[in-house]
Amino acid sequence: MRSRARSRYGRYDGGPDPLAPPVDIAEALDAIGEDVMAGYSPERAMREFLRRGGRDQQGLDDLARRVAERRRELLQRHNLDGTLEEVRELLDRAVLEERKQLARDVDLDDADRAFAEMQLENLPTSTAAAVSELSEYDWRSRSAREDYEKIKDLLGRELLEQRFAGMKDALENATDEDRAAINAMLQDLNELLESHRKGEDTEQQFQDFMDKHGDFFPENPQNVDELLDSLAQRAAAAQRMRNSMTQEQRDELDALAAQAFGSPELMQSLSQLDGNLQALRPGEDWGGSERFDGEEGLGLGDGTGVLQDLADLDSLAEQLSQSYGGARMDDLDLDKLARQLGDEAAVDARTLQELEKALRDSGTMRSDSSGQLKLTPKEMRQLGKALLRDVANKMSGRQGQRDLRQAGAAGERSGSTREWAFGDTEPWDVTRTVTNAVVRTVSEGGSTAGGVRLSIGDVEVQETEARTQACVALLVDTSFSMAMDGRWVPMKRTALALHTLIKSRFRGDHLQLIGFGRHAEVMDIEHLTALDAMWHKGTNLHHALLLANRHFRKHPNAQPVLLIVTDGEPTSHLEPDGEVYFSYPPHPLTVAYAVRELDNSRRLGAQTTFFRLGEDPGLARFIDSMAKRVEGRVVAPELDDLGAAVVGSYLGSRRPDAGGGGYGDWFGGRGFWVGD
Repeated sequence: MRSRARSRYGRYDGGPDPLAPPVDIAEALDAIGEDVMAGYSPERAMREFLRRGGRDQQGLDDLARRVAERRRELLQRHNLDGTLEEVRELLDRAVLEERKQLARDVDLDDADRAFAEMQLENLPTSTAAAVSELSEYDWRSRSAREDYEKIKDLLGRELLEQRFAGMKDALENATDEDRAAINAMLQDLNELLESHRKGEDTEQQFQDFMDKHGDFFPENPQNVDELLDSLAQRAAAAQRMRNSMTQEQRDELDALAAQAFGSPELMQSLSQLDGNLQALRPGEDWGGSERFDGEEGLGLGDGTGVLQDLADLDSLAEQLSQSYGGARMDDLDLDKLARQLGDEAAVDARTLQELEKALRDSGTMRSDSSGQLKLTPKEMRQLGKALLRDVANKMSGRQGQRDLRQAGAAGERSGSTREWAFGDTEPWDVTRTVTNAVVRTVSEGGSTAGGVRLSIGDVEVQETEARTQACVALLVDTSFSMAMDGRWVPMKRTALALHTLIKSRFRGDHLQLIGFGRHAEVMDIEHLTALDAMWHKGTNLHHALLLANRHFRKHPNAQPVLLIVTDGEPTSHLEPDGEVYFSYPPHPLTVAYAVRELDNSRRLGAQTTFFRLGEDPGLARFIDSMAKRVEGRVVAPELDDLGAAVVGSYLGSRRPDAGGGGYGDWFGGRGFWVGD
C-alpha cells in the first residue's frame, strides 16, 4: 500500500493575508480632501485621518486609548505583596500544623513541648525573620515540614522566574539534579557574558552554551546579542518592580532570598548576572518605578511579567502617538499589540499601515524632496471640482440646479458647424455627426439596420464666436493678519476654485497665482494649497504687482485680468538692491511703489478688481482710492462668498461686452448675469 503523506495546517503567518481584499482608500481621500480645504497640509490631513479612523475602522487614537486603559487596569488591579503573602500563608499553615502535632503527640516530653510551643509563640512579626528563625527548627509534623520547605522552593523559583520567564512552573517539585543544572547554567551564562563584555567571546562559545543549556531559552536566540536583549529586558523589569516596592517590602524579600533553595550560590549567581546585564545594556530602564494600587498580589515572577507588559504598553503608546521625528505606521509592533490588546487590535493596526501605504502609492498623494506628502494633480482636480460646485451654487442662488460641466464654453454659438480638429473643446453637433456617419456607411455599401459606427471624420462641432484670451494674475495676501483673522482657508479655497475653472474650462487663458506677505512669490496650486499659515508681518503688494506685470508682458496678445485679495494696506516693498523694507504704519515710499506698479498694470490694459477683506476704514479708503485711480472695482465679500466673488469677476472679464464692469454666471453654458 502506498504511504499517505500527512499535512498539518495552521494560521498563515507569512505576512499580510495574500487573499485579503485591497484596502479601500476612498473614504480616506474624501476626509483628507476636506481637511486640506479646511487648511491642513496633505501630510497633516493624512495623519489626522489615521488618528481618527473611518466609519468602520479604529484609528490610532482608539488604539492608544485602549493601551492607556490596559495600563491603568494593570496598576489598579495588582499590588506587589504576592510573594510575601504566599510565603506568609505557607508559614502560617506550617506553624498551625506543627501546633496541632504538638498537641497530639502524647509521648513528647512536657519540657520539649513547652519549649517548642514557646518558639512558635514568640516568632518575629517579620515574615523573613520568622522564616530565618525556623531554619533550625526540628519539625514534628511532616506536613508542616513540607510547607516550610515549599517556602524555600517557592522563593528559588520566583527569583529565577524574575530572570527567566516560565521557570517557576518548570521547576515545581524540582530535584537536586534540577537545581544543580540551574546553577551550572547560571555559571556558564555569566562566563559567556563576561567574555562578551571583554570582547573575547566567539560564535562557538555561544553555540556550545546553547547546545548545553538551550532548553532554558525557548525563545531560541540566534546570537549573544539576541540572548542579551531578552535577558536584559526582563531583568530591567525585575529591577523596576523592586524599585516600585516599599523599603519594608524590599528588606523582607532580601532577607527571604537567602533561603531560596537553601542555596547561597543561587543568589550570588543571580547578582552577578544582574551586574553583567546592566553593564552590557545600560540603555534599558533600570531606574523606573510604578505605583500599584490594587488588591491582587503579584509574585516576583508574575510581577516582573506585568512590569514587562507595562514597558510594552509604554512603547506601543509612543508608536501610536507618531509624534517623534520620522514616524511611520510601519513602526507599529503588531506582535506586541496582539499580545497586549488581542488579535483584533493588531488587525486594525495592520489595516492602518496598509492604508498609509496605499495613500502614498495610490497616485493621489506623493512625497516631495523633503519627504512631506503633497496632493497630486489628479487629487487637486477632484478637490477643485468640489469647490467649484460650491461656487456655482452660491452664484446661481439655486442649490444644485447648475452643473459646471457646461461651464466656460468657448464663446456663444454661431449656428454653424465644422469638422472636429485636434484640440477643439467646442460641443459636438450630434445631429450632423450621426448624419455624416449614416451617409458614409451607405456610400460604402454598408447597412444601417443594426446601427452605425462613428469615425473621427464624421464628427462635427458647433462653431462659436471668437473669444479673447485672458492673462489672469490672482494676487492673494499671505500675511500674518490673514492667518490671525481666519482668512487663510477661504483664500486657499478661492485660489483652487479659480485654478480649476481656468484649467478645465478656459484652457486658453493664462493663470498665475502670486502669494504676497513680507515678500511675494509665484506659486503653483499644489504649493499654495499645502501652504501652512505664515506668521511673518508684512504685506508686499509692490513685489506682487511686479510679478503680475511680468506675467502680463509674457502674453501681450491676451487681455490682462488683475485680481487682488487682501486684508491690509501695503507695509513692505522691494528696495532697488532686492532687499525687503518693512514699516508699520505704512511708509509713504511703500505706498508710492505699490501705486507705481498698479499704474503700470493699467498701462498694460489690466482689468483690476480688489477684494477687500475686513472692515478697517483705513484699508477701505486706501483700496477705494487705488481702484478709482485705475478705473477698477472693489468687492467686499463675506468670507464664505469670496470664491464666488473672485470666480464671478473672472467670468465677467470673459464676456465680450463686460468691459470688466461686472461678473457673470456662465454655469449652464450661457451667460447668466448675477450682479455688478
